[in-house]
Amino acid sequence: MPTVQTVRGPVDVDDLGQTLMHEHVFVVATEHLDNYGKGAWWDEEHRVADAVTKLGALAAKGVRTIADPTVWGLGRYIPRIQRIAEQVPGLNIVVATGIYSFEELPHQYEHRGPALFFDVPDPMIDDFVRDLTEGIADTGVRAAFLKCVVEQKGLTPGVERICRAVAQAHVRTGAPITVHTNSFTQSGLIALDLFAKEGVDLTKVVVGHAGDSNDLDYLMRLADTGATLGMDRFGLDIYNPTPQRVATIAALCGRGYADRMVLSHDAACFMDYFGGAWDDALSTLAPNWRYDHIHDDVLAALLDSGVTDDQIEQMLVFNPKRYFS
Repeated sequence: MPTVQTVRGPVDVDDLGQTLMHEHVFVVATEHLDNYGKGAWWDEEHRVADAVTKLGALAAKGVRTIADPTVWGLGRYIPRIQRIAEQVPGLNIVVATGIYSFEELPHQYEHRGPALFFDVPDPMIDDFVRDLTEGIADTGVRAAFLKCVVEQKGLTPGVERICRAVAQAHVRTGAPITVHTNSFTQSGLIALDLFAKEGVDLTKVVVGHAGDSNDLDYLMRLADTGATLGMDRFGLDIYNPTPQRVATIAALCGRGYADRMVLSHDAACFMDYFGGAWDDALSTLAPNWRYDHIHDDVLAALLDSGVTDDQIEQMLVFNPKRYFS
């Protein structure tokens, strides 16, 4: 039986159950927190307890697994996630490796690599592979998938190098990939083209934030490569309101693409983008951007739009299982 690595260790893929394929627990940059958060807007114990409550409530809805693509650039800190996972035994948390950057390389990789000041094999690849095969830092937790970004500016030199490193880590390990994309510039096509040239199995790629688009031709072009569409920002109405997201998924299901979509919110228990005003920002800007929006509101809307129970199970259970197998 194939297994997938989670924060608490390996789990049989058959036990993943209903899976939300793009949810963060925290997006909190360490330098921001350490220099400006402590004693101001960050209370570690409060935030851990709050996350346990929110994720426990999600598990009570029937969700058994979340894939958390929080990597370098988004504030990945596994010891905090371990504390939470221990207190929410009904939920698997699957973590990732990679780099989240819209344009530039982290300076720590800038001078090391082929034809650079230190002319060595790209250290990013080895770092990603180590996270996948040995564990992240000294936590003993292994990543189970890779994450990179192709945003509005496309393949800047830094983004291209990160994406190629992610692709090569995939080739070495077989680990699947989630790529953040910008649907308005259709950057998913750029990402898949690069991956294909690097030898990536496109059936192991989720095109993140594809659900921001209602352009069926664009979405079908992505899915026809074998890649999976990340319909993963439910509740972020600023990018695409829920009724339009639902209509797009229903139209794609009607055209036979239920086997190439996954669902999620891209939500978090806390993000430091707003400092201490996170809770106020949620209630003001995106009141439906929460872990339970899909189960409370979206699934019924999908059924009303002609999506079947079997197609919902395909998107929530079988497609994630296939991705991690």
